[in-house]
Parts: sequence; structure tokens; C-alpha cells
Amino acid sequence: MKESVIIERVKEKKLRNGILITGLPGIGLIGQVVGRYMVEEVKAKRIARLLSPHFPHQVFMTKNGGMRLIRNSFFIHRGKKRDVLFLVGDIQAMSSVGQYEVAGVVMNYAKKMGVKEILTVGGYSTGKISEERRIFAVTTSEELKTRFKKLGVIFGEARGSIVGAAGLFPAIGQINGINGSCIMGETHGGYVDTASARQIVLLLSKYVDIPINIKRLDQKAAESQKVLKKVQEDIKRNMENQFETTTSAVSSYIR
Repeated sequence: MKESVIIERVKEKKLRNGILITGLPGIGLIGQVVGRYMVEEVKAKRIARLLSPHFPHQVFMTKNGGMRLIRNSFFIHRGKKRDVLFLVGDIQAMSSVGQYEVAGVVMNYAKKMGVKEILTVGGYSTGKISEERRIFAVTTSEELKTRFKKLGVIFGEARGSIVGAAGLFPAIGQINGINGSCIMGETHGGYVDTASARQIVLLLSKYVDIPINIKRLDQKAAESQKVLKKVQEDIKRNMENQFETTTSAVSSYIR
């Protein structure tokens, strides 16, 4: 295999007012959590898989003693008002050349399927643990910006660059005549942030008008918040102990 390839399991008719939602691994694994959760909850149908020489040269061993290549998968959900094409997967391409090559292959498939809008999901690392998980975004279209602002999404505050598919897909999509957005959940960046993923699932449920039960995600988010609270308490306790030890040592030296 010398280049990325999409292998279709079934032939599907074109999407109706279609939107491509991508949920791939990234900061806080937010995109991956969101993508997989939505696919499971709406019971989306897997229609194709993407294989690439730009993915790591390894295979996963399965529970029944088999094996499979690392891959990304396409799923389809036919909604009441619009159809959704999901792209979720194990990993992203490992090089800049690979990222661009995979993005090109995905764009060609999206156009073939009749995608009219691209939406990628990622994380925006603040390096700190926040109770409130804000949602930031950037977009290639003023119309899309207006739609998301009405749902409470913040524009203009996120800074820096977006690495990987979350940024490349909407940018390359625009060149191909498809507008798009990158939705980013606020996160510390050093752990799997289920709480931030929950906020984005709620947002996308409203945006694409697909009812999604978030009960399982609520449970996971509550568990992760308990762990984070304990981590914060431990860090605070350690800092206080360090301060007391240092103060004691200085006092002894002065005497």
C-alpha cells in the first residue's frame, strides 16, 4: 500500500444536506470520545474504512484471537432534516505529508457523498483544570459563525495553531468548496476529558437536530470529575507541605 485508500462496505446514496463530523484522537481525546459516543448512541451504520501507510506499522490483536489494521471508519446516520457522515478512528497520520494526503482522500470521498459542511472536534488546552468547560471554535464561514454563536460557542478567544486533521479538514474543505468549522472543548490537556466531550455532544445534538441520550456520558464525566478533584487536592496538599518544609528550613538557618 503506497497511498491512503477508502474501502467501501456498501454503496450509499448521497447525503441529504450532508455534514461530515470527524472525531479523531487529539488533545484530551475529546474528538475521539465525542465521535464514538455519537456513533454508538444513534446506531450509525458503518459504510467504509480508511487505511493508510501514514498510520503506524502495527495491527491490533482482537479479543477472539484475530487481528486488524489500524484504521479510521466512516459511519452514516440518516436524520430527519439532514444526514450525518461520521469519521472516527484509532489514530491520525504520523507526518505532515501524511496529514495532507489523508485529508485529500477524505475530501474526495466527502464530495462524492454530497457533504455540504465539515465539522471537526478537538480540544483547546488551557493547562489548568476548570469547572466550567467552555466551547471555542474557528470557522471558514461567517454564516456558520453566526449559527454557532447562537448556541453559546465562543469565537476570537482561542489562540495559536490547530495541529492535524481538526484544522486541516475545514481549511482544505474550503479550497474544495465546502465550508467548515473546528469545535474545541476547553480542557487541561493532560487527561481524557469526558466532561468537556459531554458539552460538545450536547452542542452537536442541537446543531444537527439529533436527539442523543447522554446518560452514559454523564456517569463517566462525574467519575472523571471526582478523580480530578482528588488530584487538585493532592497537588494543593503537596504544595502546602513543601511551603511549610521550606519555611521551617529557612527559620532554622536564620536562628
